[in-house]
Amino acid sequence: MRQVLVTGGNRGIGAAICLSLKKLGYDVIGTYKNNHQQAEDFSKTHSIPFYSFDLANSQQTQEAITKILAQHGAIDCLVHNAGITSDGFFHKMSLENWQKVIQTNLMSCFQVTHPLIQGMRERSFGRLVYLTSVNALKGQIGQTNYCASKAGLIGFVKALALENANKNITVNAIAPGYNNTDMVADIDQSILEKIVDSIPAKRLGTPEEIAECVAFLLSDKASYITGSTLHVNGGMY
Repeated sequence: MRQVLVTGGNRGIGAAICLSLKKLGYDVIGTYKNNHQQAEDFSKTHSIPFYSFDLANSQQTQEAITKILAQHGAIDCLVHNAGITSDGFFHKMSLENWQKVIQTNLMSCFQVTHPLIQGMRERSFGRLVYLTSVNALKGQIGQTNYCASKAGLIGFVKALALENANKNITVNAIAPGYNNTDMVADIDQSILEKIVDSIPAKRLGTPEEIAECVAFLLSDKASYITGSTLHVNGGMY
């Protein structure tokens, strides 16, 4: 049974990924930052262990990953889904809002992946999937910090894939469009209607559709796919 770590696994796309992989027989471990009661309820209902820590904090992340490895053993697959937004026009953006998005969405890649990759190389097996965004590729007004962080993920994926391809380790990204999640639900309704109208498919995606793509990239069927970005956006980009 392959063991998979899913960051940001208690809500939205992350929760759908956890449930999908659990049904496929993976041994799933999830992480989250806040909303302890919700995560505890989700964990008990679905028998998925969860660990709470702040991905933007390197010491917390290192300690948490060390604890996870000690309690559960080797991690075969990583799905790095966690991310945040803090939107605003760049000329009005504070350094704090820039840094917290970059730290959480991009810097966390090092902090989560680095403790796991050596073990994968030693075992000559690993599957890593990183959730980026359609906005990393097309840009979005008011999201310079978010777009920069998610575009950085794509470069990270391409380079890490090249470094580890000869070790039977695949590294890929998924770039979702707008999905029916809490993050999208927070968008003003009039703006959201315009966004949906701009999507050729004329609808939001679902977390389950993204989860299906993650499951494919983790499977043996995708063992010859690495360094790729899978676009799942209803034709938006």
